[in-house]
Amino acid sequence: MTVTPDQPLDLPRTVGELRAEGHRFRTVKEELRENLLARLRSGEPRFPGIVGYDDTVLPELERAILAGHDLVLLGERGQGKTRVIRGLISLLDEWTPIIAGSELNEHPYEPVTPASRRLAAEAGDALPVDWLHRSLRYGEKLATPDTSVGDLIGDVDPIRVAQGRTLGDPETIHFGLVPRTNRGIFAVNELPDLAERIQVSLLNVLEERDIQVRGYQLRLPLDILLVASANPEDYTNRGRIITPLKDRFGAEIRTHYPLDLDLEMDLVRQEARLVAQVPDHVVEVLARFTRAVRESPAVDARSGVSARFAIAAAETVAASALRRAGMLGEDLPVARIGDTVSVTSTLRGKVEFDSGEEGREIEILAHLLRTATADTFRSRLAGLDLSGFTDLVAEGQVIETGELAGADEILRQVGTVPGLAKVLDRLGLGDAPGRGEAAAAVEFALEGLHLTRRLSKDLTDDGRTVYGG
Repeated sequence: MTVTPDQPLDLPRTVGELRAEGHRFRTVKEELRENLLARLRSGEPRFPGIVGYDDTVLPELERAILAGHDLVLLGERGQGKTRVIRGLISLLDEWTPIIAGSELNEHPYEPVTPASRRLAAEAGDALPVDWLHRSLRYGEKLATPDTSVGDLIGDVDPIRVAQGRTLGDPETIHFGLVPRTNRGIFAVNELPDLAERIQVSLLNVLEERDIQVRGYQLRLPLDILLVASANPEDYTNRGRIITPLKDRFGAEIRTHYPLDLDLEMDLVRQEARLVAQVPDHVVEVLARFTRAVRESPAVDARSGVSARFAIAAAETVAASALRRAGMLGEDLPVARIGDTVSVTSTLRGKVEFDSGEEGREIEILAHLLRTATADTFRSRLAGLDLSGFTDLVAEGQVIETGELAGADEILRQVGTVPGLAKVLDRLGLGDAPGRGEAAAAVEFALEGLHLTRRLSKDLTDDGRTVYGG
């Protein structure tokens, strides 16, 4: 939950003070445009925390903002559409003036409701001014079948009618989410799921500048940026955006999953909340695994494989390392390649498989994980002399690892194996590695040798992994 900071004490408190200070009224779209231009000129990050969109989505988004367009983001699940939309908040002024007590965040220079207009006319320069933080200038609604016109636009308030006002009085309206986000950004997530008659009411507010509630019209010139998100499949099949509303969007921007492996890894590192150390080579395996699942013909490509899949996988692997440390009494838990096996069962619910693959989900994911591990092994340790590990086995030594095999136990079995220092260096663990990091490097080398058919591997009844023998 975001904590709204306290208002600075030196801000004007009446419209007269506001004018004396030279304050200039700008619409929301003008405000976003000018603040974005300032960031472009200064070179500071425009959308902090957005990974992988610098050369694709963000330039299109910036052009839409500079043009003053309402926009819709199209993309499969887990492509960061909501994150991008919420990032627009940072382009708003930190504080903006509103008429004190205004229900619709009306600017002191531009009152829109009859009550605020009367108050402004009566008070003149003494009209009281309050200040709204940008975090409160954002409204969001997930489109669901039960969403009503009242939720978005408003409805007659029976209490106000009971107090003596007539139905034709605009002050009987209890305003919905859209009017209450006046002078801000309003987002509709999964817009095609919104019933068509509800979309019509949204169209009226944003373009025709009037609303109809219980048989009477109210002129309501809202100052708002509308942003919507939609899944391309839903956009055409599960629901549709009505043509007049689609026509009002000035920009349609396609999002995507990370285009290359490094961006996928950066996203995992940024978003995952890890409870144990996860070395880079393990993160790379999970990133390759996610991309392989995404591209697999056994997986329904239309539903996509969310970026949350890789993030949850990294968190699961870290949790497996922490569980081992807790059971064995180890400090500083480090994830190993063997910990990745658990993700095939815990994360299969995040993947939609083609109907013909029913019953083979775990088998498919396990195969893709092995492929990702082998590819990472080749990428990280290609050309390295690993004969020290194979010689151990050739001499009759077997090496046992597994989820509950401690780092000390693994290192004791391999001893001072030749080539380990170079493995650690290639994996980025060469500067005074801890015992957990060294054990992670040993296990990765052994598993890679097995997957490239240079070392045998067996699984024991108690869940241990035995290399050699």
